[in-house]
Amino acid sequence: MKVPSDDEINNQARRVAEALVASGETMATAESCTGGWVAKVCTDLSGSSAWFTGGFVTYSNDLKHQLLGVTEADLELHGAVSEPVVRAMVAGACRAANSDWAVAVSGVAGPSGGTVEKPVGTVWYSWGTTEQTQARCELFSGNRDDVRRQAVKAVLQALYSDVIASR
Repeated sequence: MKVPSDDEINNQARRVAEALVASGETMATAESCTGGWVAKVCTDLSGSSAWFTGGFVTYSNDLKHQLLGVTEADLELHGAVSEPVVRAMVAGACRAANSDWAVAVSGVAGPSGGTVEKPVGTVWYSWGTTEQTQARCELFSGNRDDVRRQAVKAVLQALYSDVIASR
């Protein structure tokens, strides 16, 4: 994936907003490596209070557990950058924010922190509801900002595809 511009990210957020407004549904965010960037682009849109319920920046494992209900066992067994954790983050964000949909992102944005199993650029993201989530892992390239930009666009694009596909 090429590194998206601000306009591309903002346009993706706008498409999500329009779909949620049309369906009368809401969304929340649960973010780690993106540090609230997904919530920022959502709330940059005028009228976002009609569909955006809130966001959680859970950078630490303790907050993932305390605020979103991610189990300590999943964090210990799989690590924060994993499918079970981002799926749990989505369900937890939906519950905590009383939202129809949520997205979650957890990754290794770099430049440090990578391992052989999870090199810099590894990002797990998830989207869905309390009952059903989907997740995907990507290995993004570039510097820290590039990785984060790609993650923001990817998770919004994934949610948009699901919101529209479910209509």
